[in-house]
Amino acid sequence: MTAQVDLLHVVTTDNITPRRIALGRTLVWGSAGILLLLIATQALFENGYLSFGFENWRPVLYAYVFWAVCFCASQVIIRGEQGKRALFVLPAVLFVASMVIFPLLFGLSIAFSDWNLASPDGRSFNGLDNVRQMWADPFYWNALKNMVYYTMAILVEYAIAFGLALLLNSQIRAQKFFRVAFLMPLMLSPVAVSWMVGKSMLEVRFGPIARLARWIGWEHPSFFGTPEMARTMIMVMDAWTFIPFMMIMILAGLQAIPKEVQEAAKVDGASAIQAFWQVVFPLMLPISITAVLIRIIFKLKLADIIITVTSGGPGGATDSVTSFIFREYRDRSNVGYGTLLAMVYLVVIIIAITIFMKLVDRWMNPRY
Repeated sequence: MTAQVDLLHVVTTDNITPRRIALGRTLVWGSAGILLLLIATQALFENGYLSFGFENWRPVLYAYVFWAVCFCASQVIIRGEQGKRALFVLPAVLFVASMVIFPLLFGLSIAFSDWNLASPDGRSFNGLDNVRQMWADPFYWNALKNMVYYTMAILVEYAIAFGLALLLNSQIRAQKFFRVAFLMPLMLSPVAVSWMVGKSMLEVRFGPIARLARWIGWEHPSFFGTPEMARTMIMVMDAWTFIPFMMIMILAGLQAIPKEVQEAAKVDGASAIQAFWQVVFPLMLPISITAVLIRIIFKLKLADIIITVTSGGPGGATDSVTSFIFREYRDRSNVGYGTLLAMVYLVVIIIAITIFMKLVDRWMNPRY
């Protein structure tokens, strides 16, 4: 008796002829040629090298959609059944690529141009002038240096968050109340925190903290008068806002550790400190690294507190890269230079995060 075969899930071999392959390749390369031709024509027209072109970049968008359809069709023509399977993924991939590639190319075209919104001349290509200006800009390099300080502060934030998580994970009175109380800063907007703390409580003349400082003996309290003090206060306000985020992640990890593991450590004679360093902390490493990595990403975008409280002062001492770029756009209307700074910062972030992940992987998975 012959076995029953489910023909629905049997993939037959397609008879793909050389002529069919040539047709598929002609379709995809021909549409790609049209797309590249339109891009080159519009780019030359925008920069004044051609006297003819389109009013906007919409025809290029249509050409990209046409190329995407031709590319999907060519996969079916060239690969047959395998190409049909690829159609389940290709449209989403092409859409995501268009949402990333086109803005990136447009940003690069702006980054190498002189475009000041206050100038009547409009946008014009200026080559590497923006790069030279960035290289000689002490305020931008100072903002990058500040980001190193701000990022290093995450180590202190992590230690505080871990301590609070351990406290909330223990059997203490009013545990639910403290959980809500510790999470309150995370529920507030950083701009609200800036006004509530930076503009109100730390106000030099009438702020309650300034009054308390004068009552203690500090005659002329100035929380943002010196670069070091201003930078420290920015770190404190940002840490107060985001420490609960790391705390809640670490607390979730602590509650996921089986109680039997900690009880076994006690049975073996380990003290509380030994049990923490040899049992709890190693088990918490994956969650800790995730929390720190997400916190680094948030820290690299630090701008709202700085813009609201100090506007980068005194003398750019508290500027982050993001706040400095924002002021290039808002105060100086320098779109071209600001876009170049943002592009360079994006490359720095990608390199820094990649190095961090490599070091973490080598630390957690040593290869002998």
